[in-house]
Amino acid sequence: MAGLSFCGNNVTKNAYSVDTGMLNNGCFVDALNLVPHVFLLFITFPILFIGWGSQSSKVQIHHNTWLHFPGHNLRWILTFTLLFVHVCEIAEGIVSNKQMDTNHLHLFMPAFMGFIAATTSVVYYHNIETSNFPKLLLALFIYWVLAFITKSIKLWKFAEYGVGVLHLRFCITALLVVLYGLLMAVEINVIRVRRYVFFANPQKVKPPEDLQDLGVRFLQPFVNLLSKATYWWMNPLIIGAHKRPIELKKIGKLPIAMRALTNYLKLKDAYEDQRNAEDPEKAPSIWRSMYRAFGRPILLSSTFRYLADLLGFAGPLCIYGIVEHLNKKPVKEGSVPYFEVYFMSSNELLQNTSVLAVLLFLALVLQRTFLQASYYVTIETGINLRGALLAMIYNKILRLSTSNMSMGEMTLGQINNLVAIETNQLMWFLFLCPNLWAMPVQIVMGVILLYYLLGTSALIGASVIVLLAPVQYLIATKLADTQKSTLDQSTERLKKTTEILKGIKLLKLYAWENIFCDSVEDTRGKELTSLRTFALYTSMSIFMNAAIPIAAVLVTFVSHALINKSKPSSSEAFAALALFHILVTPLFLLSTVVRFAVKAMVSVQKLGEFLQSDEIGDDSWRNGDMSVSLEACKKHPGTTKAINRKQPLLYQMDNYEQPARRPLRPNETEDVAVKVNGGFFTWGSNLSTLSDINICIPTGQLTMIVGQVGCGKSSLLLAMLGEMQTLSGKVYWSNKNRYSVGYATQKSWLLNATVEDNITFGSPFNKQRYKTVIDACSLQPDVDLLPFGDQTEIGERGINLSGGQRQRICVARALYQNTNIVFLDDPFSALDIHLSDHLMQEGILKFLQDDKRTVVLVTHKLQYLIHADWIIAMKDGSVLREGTLKDIQTHDVELYEHWKTLMNRQDQELEKDTEIDNCQTALERKTLRRAFYSREAKNQVDDDEEEEEEEEEEDDNMSTTTSRRSKIPWRVCWQYLSSGGFLMVFLMVFSKLLKHSVMVAIDYWLAEWTANGDGPVNGTAYDDGPVNGTANDDANGYAGLPDSYYVPVFIILCGAGIALCLITSLTVEFLGLSAATNLHHNLLNKIIHAPIRFFDVTPLGQILNRFSADTNIIDQHIPPTLESLTRSTLLCLSAIGVIAFVTPIHWADLHHNFKFSLSLPLTILSDYLGAVIVLTAAVASIWSSGKNLPSSMVGLGLTYALTVTNYLNWVVRNLADLEVQMAAVKKVNSFLSTESENYEGSMDTTQVPEDWPQHGEIKIQDLCVRYDPLLKPVLKHVNAYINPGQKVGICGRTGSGKSSLSLAFFNMVDVFEGRIIIDGIDICKLPLQTLRSRLSIILQDPVLFSGSIRFNLDPERTCTDDRLWEALEIAQLKNMVKALSGGLDAVVTEGGENFSVGQRQLFCLARAFVRKSSILIMDEATASIDMATENVLQKVVMTAFADRTVVTIAHLVSSILEAEQVLVFSAGQLVECDSAVNLLAQQDSLFSVLVRTHK
Repeated sequence: MAGLSFCGNNVTKNAYSVDTGMLNNGCFVDALNLVPHVFLLFITFPILFIGWGSQSSKVQIHHNTWLHFPGHNLRWILTFTLLFVHVCEIAEGIVSNKQMDTNHLHLFMPAFMGFIAATTSVVYYHNIETSNFPKLLLALFIYWVLAFITKSIKLWKFAEYGVGVLHLRFCITALLVVLYGLLMAVEINVIRVRRYVFFANPQKVKPPEDLQDLGVRFLQPFVNLLSKATYWWMNPLIIGAHKRPIELKKIGKLPIAMRALTNYLKLKDAYEDQRNAEDPEKAPSIWRSMYRAFGRPILLSSTFRYLADLLGFAGPLCIYGIVEHLNKKPVKEGSVPYFEVYFMSSNELLQNTSVLAVLLFLALVLQRTFLQASYYVTIETGINLRGALLAMIYNKILRLSTSNMSMGEMTLGQINNLVAIETNQLMWFLFLCPNLWAMPVQIVMGVILLYYLLGTSALIGASVIVLLAPVQYLIATKLADTQKSTLDQSTERLKKTTEILKGIKLLKLYAWENIFCDSVEDTRGKELTSLRTFALYTSMSIFMNAAIPIAAVLVTFVSHALINKSKPSSSEAFAALALFHILVTPLFLLSTVVRFAVKAMVSVQKLGEFLQSDEIGDDSWRNGDMSVSLEACKKHPGTTKAINRKQPLLYQMDNYEQPARRPLRPNETEDVAVKVNGGFFTWGSNLSTLSDINICIPTGQLTMIVGQVGCGKSSLLLAMLGEMQTLSGKVYWSNKNRYSVGYATQKSWLLNATVEDNITFGSPFNKQRYKTVIDACSLQPDVDLLPFGDQTEIGERGINLSGGQRQRICVARALYQNTNIVFLDDPFSALDIHLSDHLMQEGILKFLQDDKRTVVLVTHKLQYLIHADWIIAMKDGSVLREGTLKDIQTHDVELYEHWKTLMNRQDQELEKDTEIDNCQTALERKTLRRAFYSREAKNQVDDDEEEEEEEEEEDDNMSTTTSRRSKIPWRVCWQYLSSGGFLMVFLMVFSKLLKHSVMVAIDYWLAEWTANGDGPVNGTAYDDGPVNGTANDDANGYAGLPDSYYVPVFIILCGAGIALCLITSLTVEFLGLSAATNLHHNLLNKIIHAPIRFFDVTPLGQILNRFSADTNIIDQHIPPTLESLTRSTLLCLSAIGVIAFVTPIHWADLHHNFKFSLSLPLTILSDYLGAVIVLTAAVASIWSSGKNLPSSMVGLGLTYALTVTNYLNWVVRNLADLEVQMAAVKKVNSFLSTESENYEGSMDTTQVPEDWPQHGEIKIQDLCVRYDPLLKPVLKHVNAYINPGQKVGICGRTGSGKSSLSLAFFNMVDVFEGRIIIDGIDICKLPLQTLRSRLSIILQDPVLFSGSIRFNLDPERTCTDDRLWEALEIAQLKNMVKALSGGLDAVVTEGGENFSVGQRQLFCLARAFVRKSSILIMDEATASIDMATENVLQKVVMTAFADRTVVTIAHLVSSILEAEQVLVFSAGQLVECDSAVNLLAQQDSLFSVLVRTHK
């Protein structure tokens, strides 16, 4: 053991002598330094092993004890610094030891023990902290004190003997003294704050609120610093996710600080604080609000970013050092003057290649950790910002004035864009934000270092980068512009697609689907032109980023050869190469960041405009009572909860609102709930929609508002609710009513939630009340049909419910809310007479009136006027009459008589209590059953894999990506690539491989060139003749070749590399473009030609998502991801290939490591793996340098090893991105397997006469119809004959198959037996287009498309204006259309929102009249039209269609009493068929029963 003595065993000098005093023996001082470390290990190990060894490994940390002690982060940082300094101390000791004759263990042994003690200290501290037992920290306190004292003695002795700053050991010791001192201070601070010792009363501390809630599983803010930096705490989650899919439950709740509400309040306060009283018009700045709310984390992230960038330069510098010193012996600069040991200088340590390799490794690990921390903080902040902005937008939407929407100033699409796109842009901008200020620093540093290595030629090379930067910026701005125009086109395309999908039934019945499909394809064409430009610019941008570094390297080295007449040494060359690699990233990102910054500015401007747009005015008429109304507002949610339903309702409401009472105004008495004085209201243009409105709504009474279609009934309700703009006049509400209004709109509106949630709508659940409401709206039978009863999810505009069911749920919601006033806007329009009567009797007269609630009812059913306490009759936007029915009877006899004739003697009928039959509304219920069971049938038949998709589709992006085991969907990738075309795929693969081979060749050639004689070549290097003299042979025996041999080849290779960069970037983008073109084209055609059944079963939102989000991903996101993925994968592979070629590392190990990193979802781990690869490569190359490996090859290997860390990271990220994005392709593909309708038919179009059907004779023979081969038939063996020109009525109880027959005429349903023959031709043999274009139908739900009135009546553009005006006249619309600006070319907004529902219905009638078909089918076409208009229509239809066959499907039997033939259906069978008169004559016929009960 003589070789390993602690103080060295030099025989001549006695290392153990203490003659001059103990402390003057260096070895003794070093031994003294061991004491604290040994002390700590002895104290802590028993505690660690006994106390925690047993439990910490098994038990998850208890949330409730998890608590950071004061100075937590500082302690971790200091400990890590301490560990690093110990590593330096060990290295210095070992290197110094090698310079001595014998081994001196005391040079590095104490340092090694210090390293172990420091590691133990932090483990020990962590365990104490997690168990919240601070008393044990005393051991650490003692350790820091002892260590501080012993190190100070050592430093003092050094100073005494004149060892100074020039000696490395002195610097290290000084650093350690400082660190121990600081750690001691941290420990004292913990004692001061927590008072766990030396104080009488220790401080009790509670853990943060989040940790007391066991639902919070997101621990990032609470774990220790190391776990934070490496995301170690997520391991259980990741391992679990690897085994089975993550569910939201697993993830748990978010900590309070990260919740949207918290962030919303932060942002809102910052926004509102900027409003000043002096200038209320001035809009608050969103930028400033964002900075105030989220500035701090952004600054923190930027700091991390700066640190990471500076550490990034350690790579090239270490390569320089390693290659430079590889084969040189380090120069001894140290000395042995003191303590008989060698003291080395700082330079000497940095010349040791092994030390440099370790330093490189540590720098990389740190750099990656900081970089990931920076990313993490910005991403978290970005997500928080987006949450806050979404909440702001949502709150604003709730207060938007309706006129903004109806006047088209703001469409749903625009708001959707704000929510989906603008908030996303800002989030992305925040993600990239730190780059904005980090990049310039990185670029400047890089250029300085390059200049230091290569002199002027480096500046010339860098200038190439700088000169091309504006070009990149130009491309980036062009990209942004193109993207904007693409966005406009895609918004337009989406709008058209949405309209098509909403009106798909009408389009199919009228055979217009191809016209509309072409119009979408047309817009898509424009969009693709933009996308083509977009692809071109994107590929230019990718090309610039790939080509700039090649160009820079080319210019640098060629100019170096020309200026310096010498080649750079390999150490300079490869350090420069590594620096160029570093410089690429900021320049590559610069264009992206600038682009996002521009986008963010646009988004902020849009958001600003939106947040400043008009809101519904608050009730400013209250003057002094504003505070009260606001209070009432805030209290409003409480009003529903604080009600004890046992007391009479009115009494409580009065009690509840007591504090907000005020003295009554003279013009307002308690028995008036709402009063309008001199009101002129508009929807945004200055033309008043309602004029001169003076009305009172009596409290606790039933008020009815009646009038013709489009006279302003619905507008009046909205005006009272403050949704219209007031031109003049006032709306007065009695105080307790304003914030207590229930409102059921005419167009039913449902939440995407369960039936119960739709009815209770946030109010507390009261079983008794709920049941009463359900019964009043006769919803029980419908609820029983639903698969999960009232817990069934409905929504998507109630896609799976019929109109009547939707409307009843909306009415039920208004009834259930415990409000003082209920506004019902035409609740009967979609209900048949039974349901209407029941709702009137049970719901309105009984339930609401018993509660003494004020009810305002808009209706066309005049027979109910006898129940009204107060009637408001309207005409053309103003009030015609107001009063009780008696008043009107006495004062306006004419009006009363008019009503009476319309009521059609129904007064007596109403007295009868209408018994609701059990088979009531069976159709709606049947449709419901049909929809749900066919879904089930469809699901069983579906291929499993598509199935997984179906269920999770609702929450599109999230669930499909999380709900299944994530594997990279290679099959989908292949489908995507093949839809792009095989030639493009081949081109892409081939050019990519070629490009990367050339890239490697360039660097290899550079290595050969610089290896060829480090130093100038003797003689003239530039003539092509033989070289004069002998070349200065390198140590590695390379023969010297002239530069003239290397330079041209280098230039050619670089040129080829640049050309290939262009080719590869273009092929990928255009491959993506052709894939996007084909996928969208196929999707649109498939969906438009799908059978109507498909639309019944598939929610509209789901189909729309394919056209919006998924198409957008396929258009714009997949190509760049694909490019990035292939590039980084090939770079990784080429790098690993080069390393394996240069340094004899076992290739298999690396390959295994690489695969391992791909399976790890966290990029931080792939970063650390990259650092390990660098370390391995460095160590291997240092070892093999002895075995004749040229230093230039080591440089090449290390430069590539450095790039691996970057690209590994990108491979993992891009794979994850691609996997998510490929889900879009998968979803689109799942729709491509939809069956299409059979459009061909067995007859040729030429065989069908031009004027068929000329007579309109219909024969129905043994007809059986079903909706789907898996479902039961809805019509069974029907036989009937309809003469040409006959007026036929079809009736039957709901669900008897009436509407199914109308669809059978158009071959929209599956006719599986029997046939329908029209004018001698079996319709099933006809091509669908021909059949449907020759018949006319008017549907129950009116559908209008945005465009002009002309386009809505005649999209094929085949009719003359006269024909259109004639149709409008028949439909009673001529005068109204004439009054519009533009006449026939007047604008129809989305869904026809600028016309009332009744007017829309009339337009649909006009549409049918335009098509002069000899057969017209009317499917309950008059449901939302007032009686007067309906009567006129009935007459007109009889005259205008005198010579044509008219088939009317009637809910109200009264409308077919004149019919020449009546077909009565029951349960899918035709039970009676005769003229109306004959059937009525038979008392027991089903028809006369229907007439008696229905009327």
